[in-house]
Amino acid sequence: MTACLRMLGLVAVTIGHITQGMIIYNPTSYTSRYTDPCSPSPCGSNTQCRVAEGRPVCSCLPGHWGNPTTYCQRGECEVNQDCPNSKACRNYKCEDVCSGQCGRNADCSPRNHIAVCSCPARHVGDPSVSCRQMDPQELCYPSPCGQNTKCEVINDVPVCSCLPGYIGSPSSGCRHECDSDYDCGPSQMCQQYKCTSACSAGTCAPTAICDVHNHRASCSCPKGYFGDPYTSCRAECLSHADCPADRPACSGERCVNPCSGNVCGINANCEARGATPICSCPRTMTGDPFVRCRPFEPADLCEPNPCGENARCQPGHDVTGKERPVCTCLPGYTGDALSRCRRGECSADAECRHDQTCVDYQCRNVCTGQCGVDAECNARNRVATCSCPPGYTGHAMTRCYPKSSTSGRVYYNNRKK
Repeated sequence: MTACLRMLGLVAVTIGHITQGMIIYNPTSYTSRYTDPCSPSPCGSNTQCRVAEGRPVCSCLPGHWGNPTTYCQRGECEVNQDCPNSKACRNYKCEDVCSGQCGRNADCSPRNHIAVCSCPARHVGDPSVSCRQMDPQELCYPSPCGQNTKCEVINDVPVCSCLPGYIGSPSSGCRHECDSDYDCGPSQMCQQYKCTSACSAGTCAPTAICDVHNHRASCSCPKGYFGDPYTSCRAECLSHADCPADRPACSGERCVNPCSGNVCGINANCEARGATPICSCPRTMTGDPFVRCRPFEPADLCEPNPCGENARCQPGHDVTGKERPVCTCLPGYTGDALSRCRRGECSADAECRHDQTCVDYQCRNVCTGQCGVDAECNARNRVATCSCPPGYTGHAMTRCYPKSSTSGRVYYNNRKK
């Protein structure tokens, strides 16, 4: 009977509005015997029931969402920190933080759960409302430049420059470069409000000298030239044939002695053969006549090296006492030092067999010439061991003699020193 009354009470409940996971029940009749409308709970799973003005009110548990009369499911999040930085927690769901946050044509960049709106490149406007494409020339209106300047947009940046004939700071204002000659440097003159060189091209003849006096050009022919310096200066010579014998060379359209100046090196002799300078070192000197000549030294005997391959040269003397180069093979090499030295078999005993020793870079038998007449020699670790053979006696280092009876063998060691 109790169960039937409960069912009748639930049927009598009319569902009001559902707002944010909360259901308010409006019962038409409750049996007075039930003092707690939430016991048993009329709500769904993952919900909580509370009494408001005598009526049960259902709501989803914190962190859940859904229909509290039937079922509430666990949400993705409760706060923004539960979501990636590019999303925000809305109604327990992680949603794109930029969704619907920025204006038309605007860019949105999520930063720590916050939508940051900005206009794209080459666009202007309020990114929270609308962005429009920018006209680059509008950066120059109004002009950010000073007086007597022009403004140009280069790479989306307004660039200021002075108008032709003006100088100064384009950002603050430009002025004429000059109004008179005295506004210019000593070698300049004022022309069309600009300082120009008083000796600019065409003022004097091409070969003339131009000097400036009081901001005006003064032309003259160089030394050795003739003519009108404002039209043409004639050269002293055009070829060697135009020059006299004491100055036979035509250089820079002037007749000169080819040995004049620093043509040759220090201590060198210079002899003119026509228009050509001939440089040479004196008989008692050597070196580069175009750089420096110096007295002969013994080391000069070996320059260039007169010796053969793998040989070295050293200053020395012959039998008459005259200085001459002496050639010797390099260490470890043997042969004719005047033609070619070849690498020897060895440079130390360790490079030879145990029965050999290194002599003059050649491996030689250690027993050669070490024992006496009729003596035997055995090589042991590069040491010659001399002994008289069986049936002989004597000194193995000098001579062995036959003997009538055997009394053993006498040994002598001859270690090479």
